Amino acid sequence: MQKMIVPAILTQSKQELMAMCTLCSGFCNYAQIDIMDGKFVSSKSIVINDMSNLRLSIKNEAHLMVEKPLEWLGMFKNLGTRRIIFHFEIKENHEKVIKEIKTAGFEAGIAINPDTKISALEHLLVLVDSVLFMSVIPGFYGSKFIPEVLDKISKFKKLYPEKCTGIDGGLKLDNITRVMASGADYACVGSAILKAKNPKAAYLAFKEKL
Repeated sequence: MQKMIVPAILTQSKQELMAMCTLCSGFCNYAQIDIMDGKFVSSKSIVINDMSNLRLSIKNEAHLMVEKPLEWLGMFKNLGTRRIIFHFEIKENHEKVIKEIKTAGFEAGIAINPDTKISALEHLLVLVDSVLFMSVIPGFYGSKFIPEVLDKISKFKKLYPEKCTGIDGGLKLDNITRVMASGADYACVGSAILKAKNPKAAYLAFKEKL
């Protein structure tokens, strides 16, 4: 699997979401859209009502940091969304969530927070298409990177080398080489690209590090 850098878009504004997608489409063909409900994580992003009738200019995956991920599926059906990622730590029935995601026509991904053990989700790995390792406490652009997650990814890839594996949070130019050496297939980069003075140049600098 080819290593990828995936810009991660986080905003509270419908107009900014569209603008950031258009911006990203100028230098890459895939992005991640971060959704936060203010409940599962304390921060809040764009809300369901703002997602209706949107048309996004880039293929994407949705990272749902929300308590009720199934409520969001309808919003992403016409947005070029390939994969829906929900969090292992939610209280919903995981198998049901995965089934509903796939029935809706998406790939199913599962994200785990830094303190969640691999063993906790092993029974779900045959059902999901990808695993996203959080390397920060989720909820904010620019959160502090937790390097111990890299050891977890290395162990995971030795056990499950064929499973698509991503990492998300706190990724910068000065740690991306070490991050990708852990075995991650793709890295979601938020503020270091989209808050840069020149996002395209920042993205290309990350790609060069690969």
